[in-house]
Amino acid sequence: MSKFPVVKTGEDVTRQVLADHPELMVVAFRFGAVGAEGALHHHPHVQSTFVESGRFRFTVGDEVTDVGPGDSFVIPSEAVHGCVCLEPGTLVDCFTPRRDDFL
Repeated sequence: MSKFPVVKTGEDVTRQVLADHPELMVVAFRFGAVGAEGALHHHPHVQSTFVESGRFRFTVGDEVTDVGPGDSFVIPSEAVHGCVCLEPGTLVDCFTPRRDDFL
């Protein structure tokens, strides 16, 4: 088992790789304040997101959806997506293949 560092990715937002393998990566994103953002972006990886805690407004393509604890969804490869924190909490994302840029 490897220990990965907590990395600041924005104002009141951090990420920490929890597990990785060339075909899969698990990452925790922690949002510490209302209004903290996961900026709109896209990548070639398929992503699944599980809301461990907190509330978030997600944009995926043209759809905007509010999500909370226990919600999960999949973001297709290259889909433009991002979120705004409505209540501080943690998102657990899985990527396939892994995000080498996070290592």
